[in-house]
Amino acid sequence: MKLIKINGIFLAGLITMISCTANAPETEDISKNTDTDNTITLTKEQFTSSLMAMDTFSIHSFPRSVAANGTIDVPPENKASISAYFGGYVKEINLLPGQPVKQGQVLFTLENPEYINMQKEYLQAKSLLSYLKADYERQKELARDRVTSQKNFLKAESDYNVTLANYESLKKSLSLMNINTSLLDESNIRSTITVTAPISGFITRVNAVKGMFLNPADIAVSITNTEHLHLELSIFEKDIPSVSEGQPVKFRIQDDNREHIAHVHLIGKTVDMTNRTISVHAHLDDEAQQTLTPGMYVEAEIMTSAHPAAALPEEAVVNIEEKSYVLVKKAGSDGSIILEKREVETGLNHQGYIEISNSKEFAAGSEFLVKGAFNLIVE
Repeated sequence: MKLIKINGIFLAGLITMISCTANAPETEDISKNTDTDNTITLTKEQFTSSLMAMDTFSIHSFPRSVAANGTIDVPPENKASISAYFGGYVKEINLLPGQPVKQGQVLFTLENPEYINMQKEYLQAKSLLSYLKADYERQKELARDRVTSQKNFLKAESDYNVTLANYESLKKSLSLMNINTSLLDESNIRSTITVTAPISGFITRVNAVKGMFLNPADIAVSITNTEHLHLELSIFEKDIPSVSEGQPVKFRIQDDNREHIAHVHLIGKTVDMTNRTISVHAHLDDEAQQTLTPGMYVEAEIMTSAHPAAALPEEAVVNIEEKSYVLVKKAGSDGSIILEKREVETGLNHQGYIEISNSKEFAAGSEFLVKGAFNLIVE
């Protein structure tokens, strides 16, 4: 009976030792305060092995910007809508959108019997003008000598001036038809005229086809010169005081993450009464012009100013349910590191740093966990 009692006591003690051992925490586990759940305790070994790092606030320059949108465009002088000064049937046209053309290059050919009549009338006026001029000079001399009547002189003068006006008018008209009047004679009258490109650039639209009758008001071809691209942006009237000439503009086109740079060149002087916006004209950098096309939609930011502010690296700030948190170091004992989770108010984000708007709520020289904060806060 005594042996059994001793064994019972031994067994009870052994069970108690096993139970206590099972419930004891491991020394290497990261511990949290169960009352507030806002503090985390690390050993130096845990901090080092996890490649964590501490740092204080740094002063970073955060740019302020004005949002804008618009399109890529070219100056008005770099666009041309070509029609014919005189109507005619399209005889030859070989153009495609995107095709490059040079200034003075023949775009298409028109044909019309009326062109023959205009050339005939010009040659008749030119021939008649020589006779009328001689007669006018003769009547002028006779009138001065009182040999002929004033009536004959005035008649000769009138005929000469009327024919001269008709001659000069026809000469200008033929010039608009690209017919060289100095080479025109009875042997080379033609029924066709050519229409040439007024500027160099690229064909953007072709509305004419062979056989159609082209009226003077009809636009046959459109040309755009892309050598001087620019941005046509719109900003809200409340942002006008912040924008000035020379400010940099960062912009992107749709479905492209590449960022391009431009600079404000001109600011409109009138506000659109419907949208309450004003136009901003910005010049592109040379590199951006090589990959962009007129008409592209852009989203832009006009960099208006910059302000210094206390900041932390992006990795130091953890967002949870629309709130932002950091881990700030508190005094530890026995070589341990105690971190406290604190909510922060964030501002602008720039070049890997986040503005901390409530930085004054932290003591001067406070250290923050800038590497490894995400895993500790989320766990």
